[in-house]
Amino acid sequence: MTTIDTGAVPVSGSNARYRTCKFTGLRIESNAETLIKANAVAAVVFLMLGGLMGLGVALTRWPAVQLLPADWFYLTLTGHGANVLLFWILFFEIAILYFASAVILGARLAAPKLAWLAFILMLGGALMANYAVLRGDSTVMFTSYPPMMATQWFYLSLIIFAVGALLAVILFFATLVIAKSEKTYNGSVPLVTFGAITAAIIAVFTLASGAIILIPTWLWSLGLISGIDTLMYKVIWWGMGHSSQQINVSAHVSIWYAIAAMVLGAKPLSEKVSRMAFFMYILFLQLASAHHLLAEPGLSSTWKIVNTSYMMYLAVLGSMIHGLTVPGAIEAAQRRNGFNRGWFEWLTKAPWGNPAFAGMFMSLVMFGFIGGISGVVLGTEQLNVLMHNTIYVPGHFHGTVVAGTTLAFMAGTYLIVPLIFQRDIIWPTIAKWQPYVFGLGAGGISMFMMGAGTLGVPRRSWDISMTDATHAYEFPAAAYLMLGLNGVSAIMAAIGGVMFILVVVFSILAGPKLSVAGAKLHFPLHDKGREAVSEYGSEEHPKLPGTIVLVTLFFICFVLYYFVNWKYLSELWLFN
Repeated sequence: MTTIDTGAVPVSGSNARYRTCKFTGLRIESNAETLIKANAVAAVVFLMLGGLMGLGVALTRWPAVQLLPADWFYLTLTGHGANVLLFWILFFEIAILYFASAVILGARLAAPKLAWLAFILMLGGALMANYAVLRGDSTVMFTSYPPMMATQWFYLSLIIFAVGALLAVILFFATLVIAKSEKTYNGSVPLVTFGAITAAIIAVFTLASGAIILIPTWLWSLGLISGIDTLMYKVIWWGMGHSSQQINVSAHVSIWYAIAAMVLGAKPLSEKVSRMAFFMYILFLQLASAHHLLAEPGLSSTWKIVNTSYMMYLAVLGSMIHGLTVPGAIEAAQRRNGFNRGWFEWLTKAPWGNPAFAGMFMSLVMFGFIGGISGVVLGTEQLNVLMHNTIYVPGHFHGTVVAGTTLAFMAGTYLIVPLIFQRDIIWPTIAKWQPYVFGLGAGGISMFMMGAGTLGVPRRSWDISMTDATHAYEFPAAAYLMLGLNGVSAIMAAIGGVMFILVVVFSILAGPKLSVAGAKLHFPLHDKGREAVSEYGSEEHPKLPGTIVLVTLFFICFVLYYFVNWKYLSELWLFN
């Protein structure tokens, strides 16, 4: 079977052209394909830049190395946050939105020229931000709290980037309307597309929050506004800063479902239950932004407790549902595929040599066990005082955004390259090992930073030994060990990142062409992958003994760690 270029013209009369992927049967419109390529390539470039900066930060935090001087440390920390938390992730998420709408639904992309304008705005804003940071007058770190002030170009660059991203999100919704009107799919949208819709809705809230606070801050940097209230800034800014990570959660959970479907033929255990979990993200996940504000005296205890307990737990419930349904769908599919002996043959016989699956499953496990559990601890008002503004906080970030989102996006790239770029993965042996090298490094970064933070190591200090301080302070020896192991883990993650970039770039440039007759994928997809990813439907009568054991293990770890932290807290309240 060969790739078919149908040249189909939709009913609306547009000149959109399509091809049919011979491996999945998905209909891919040419404009969507090109824009997915552009956004994915831009994402990888900013991942490379942000990863290099992150390595510099980690090696500076390692007291035995302390690579960068203080001014370069804070400059690099600012650039690292912008490149990996905003630019790499949002460029890739736009590629996901186009894939989940135009490709999975077989529709044409709405307004391709406007989509290119969105891409240009995003690219221009990202480049301008890096220029503003590297010139040395915008070292305000990712949060950019007033009264610290960056150059006007820094704030303007983020506004331009946000406008481009918002335009791309609007075009995603417009593409869904086109798909519905032109009847390119039947019934309800598939679960992966529903997850992308969730991410897009949260993106609108996130980008609006950014505009509300960054525009006046830009005017302040121009001297047109006399000042910015710092508490107001923090409350609104975290509506963007934390919520942007909730876009990531919705997007990478969608990728988990997509990879499980395309590699194993997995269907959701229950479409309705999984959709309800995504819907809970829309209703409650943004409220977790409050855990960055728990030490602020200007906010009432009632507001803090409601936002970081009762409401946030409903968002946590959504993630816990996915934590059951994703591995459950994998187990059900594997048992349907013949691996049904005992509790765990479905897991031991899973395609661990396929980097898409390996990266997805490692992302699932580390996001839950590292990022998820630590997030609940940080989001509890009483426990937050133990770790607030320590290096535990970026340790949690790395458990969610790096070990969770970035690893999932890397796994998704191993599908995008053959399906969209029509090139097979080059150097398959390196590709097989890459998720493990990067994943273990990212997991180590998170764990060791959280360990150091538990011992009180500050979050934004260039020199934890405080050699220039008036009053000397010595952290426990274990804190220095943790930061050293963090540096080693960062080197490991950097090696995994380099492996990923080399494999992806050279696959795109020189990988075996899949458009030729008789070409086969080195990492094959499931025969029923197209139906599983692009059609509405649930698994029938699944049996999940292995998943139940894994979920039980998760809950045991969750409860033990949660109450260990309450034990730590109780030691602060000793009475004589």
